[in-house]
Amino acid sequence: MSSSEEKYRKLATEYAKLKAQIPVLKKAYLDEQAAHNELKNEFKEREQTVRKFEQEVDSLSFRNQQLSSRCSFLQDELEAADSKKKHKHKESPSHHAAPVSPGIFSEELQNKIEENARLHQQVKLQTIETEIKNYKSRTEKAETLLGTVENDLKDQLNLANKIIADKLPFVDTKNPALNGLNLPTHDRRHQLRSRELVNQSANLLGEVIQALSNFYTYTEQRSQIYPADGKVEPISPVNIQFCKLLHENLSHLRPVEQSLKEFLTSFKEDALTTLETATGLQPFARNVKKMVAYMNKILPYQLSSLEEECAVSSCTSMLESKNMELHRSLKKLNAVFNKLDTITSLLAAQSTKSCAHSPTNHPRMFSILCNYLTDLHEVVREVSKHYNAKVSLEHQMPTATQRLKTTDECVVSSLISLVTSTGKFSTFLSGNKEFFSQRAGYRTRGSSIGVDPGTQSVRSNPATVNFRQKAAQYIALLSKPCPESVPHHVAVQNRKVLLSSAESREGLAKQIETFQQKVSKLEQEKEHWMLEQQLMKIKFENETEKNKKLEKELENSSHVEQITSIQDNIETPVPVRKGTDSDKRLDVTMLGKVEMSTKPTGVVDTREMLIKNHFSTRINELTQQLQLSDSKCVSFHAEVRALHKQLQMGERAKKQAEDELKAMSQTYAQLKDELSTTSKNYESQLSMMSDHLAGMNEKLTQQKDEIDELKSQISNAKSSSSSSHSKFSLKKSRK
Repeated sequence: MSSSEEKYRKLATEYAKLKAQIPVLKKAYLDEQAAHNELKNEFKEREQTVRKFEQEVDSLSFRNQQLSSRCSFLQDELEAADSKKKHKHKESPSHHAAPVSPGIFSEELQNKIEENARLHQQVKLQTIETEIKNYKSRTEKAETLLGTVENDLKDQLNLANKIIADKLPFVDTKNPALNGLNLPTHDRRHQLRSRELVNQSANLLGEVIQALSNFYTYTEQRSQIYPADGKVEPISPVNIQFCKLLHENLSHLRPVEQSLKEFLTSFKEDALTTLETATGLQPFARNVKKMVAYMNKILPYQLSSLEEECAVSSCTSMLESKNMELHRSLKKLNAVFNKLDTITSLLAAQSTKSCAHSPTNHPRMFSILCNYLTDLHEVVREVSKHYNAKVSLEHQMPTATQRLKTTDECVVSSLISLVTSTGKFSTFLSGNKEFFSQRAGYRTRGSSIGVDPGTQSVRSNPATVNFRQKAAQYIALLSKPCPESVPHHVAVQNRKVLLSSAESREGLAKQIETFQQKVSKLEQEKEHWMLEQQLMKIKFENETEKNKKLEKELENSSHVEQITSIQDNIETPVPVRKGTDSDKRLDVTMLGKVEMSTKPTGVVDTREMLIKNHFSTRINELTQQLQLSDSKCVSFHAEVRALHKQLQMGERAKKQAEDELKAMSQTYAQLKDELSTTSKNYESQLSMMSDHLAGMNEKLTQQKDEIDELKSQISNAKSSSSSSHSKFSLKKSRK
């Protein structure tokens, strides 16, 4: 056993050594193979050059042979010419010719041949040099291109390594708790299907909105005719307000269709749109709420208009019952629209942060929406049936005019289109309820389904839904336009002005308060001293009068009479004069008659204190009233300034609205001109087409006549030939 283990270990070590040598040998083999390929390529190139040189040598040798043969031929001709000259010289010895050696021609010919070969070699060399230069430039370009490619590949490799290092460690599909935090992958086909269904919903909703707008428009026209014709008699205030509201139907209905089409533009192929991320449904829900509020506002006037129709003298009991049936069906219609508003708001609220509904409730919401749409279709069909019955009874009355009949036909046609459009919408949503009710088209990484087969719940962590909602809200905030703002230096300057004005205003207010307090104190002191002065004057006058009377009585009467007269004077009241020293004079009558007597000084002091207290309280009341009036004046001044600013802003808005109205009127005139030009063009085209068709009809009639003539000629020819043939046969038979 030990020997076999040792052998096995030796074999294992040898195998490990050989296995370690395999990559080295493989690399060496690859290097040798690459070198062999390079040498092979070099050998091929050298062989090609050698072949070129051999071909050139062969061509040169062939040229040399041609030249040598030509030289030998010329030499033969030269020898023949020399022999002829010699014979002539022998025959005519008088003629002497200079001998020409044949070696000179051969030497010149050899020199020409060598020079030609040398020039030919130089032309070979020049072409090789130009080719070498071209190859060098090409190799340099290839090297630069190779360097750029290597740099790009290095950058891509570094980026790929970075992405792998950053992202791949977090993609853990083995642990379900960690795999739930991975971002889910979505199904593109599900997204495309959702986009297609929303597009179809927008088109069907546009049909519903158009039919409802037509119904309101024709109802407005009917309310201006019946029960009172506006051209002959005045319309009731209810119908006036009803027509005014109906005239505004497009401004409330059109935004619903536009908001859904804007939501359709938010669908992207590289992102998954669910109720949690569909922030574009929120403006759609707001517009639906505005539309339903508008319909609720219209409903009382609509019902009151029907009641006025029932109150007409020509209204029969049967017509009144039909009107009341329509009355009830219109209430049902508004109730169904209110339900649709509720469910639409609930679906749009799934993309808000404050929404706490579970995704398991979404199928139930869509099923409720489908049920409400079927109810809407049924109610609209009921309204159409009741209105048709009402109109048929109205048209039987003798007071029904042709204008009313045509308007009623338009209303009935709009209701029929509304019935068909709501039916299409309800069947469309009911047919695709399964798709809308199923879970979102995303799945977790590492699995082919999005639910855990053990728990039948979504494997994705709830935090990913919150992250998706936050990302959608952040993108929605980014897409909003930035509010208009003033420049920084203007804001700083305005702040300085505001602070300085506020500080100055506060300082002035404090100064006014202190001055008012000082003025009130000074006025109180002034009144006090004025009262003191008046009292002193009264005392002085009384004393002087007493002295005068006493002196007279003492002089004229006895002592006893003087005493009695003094007592009488004391008991009788003495008139008191008014003060004349200030603007605010003291009128003693307001306090009653002041009795001057020889009473104790305590009574006089109490009387003066009462007078003083009365006037001090009166002064305090007046100062308080003055301060209150001042504060009211300040507040009224601030209100006037604010109203003035509002008036200026209103005037600016009015000017802006007038400018917009002018621009709209200009565009309206332009569109009107374009409409007139297009209508004229269409009319001219129609007239041309009609003329062309008339000409074509004439041509067709001519061709038809010609064909008929040709047919008649052919038939005549056939009949004549048949008759001649029959005659010939008869003659032959007779013979």
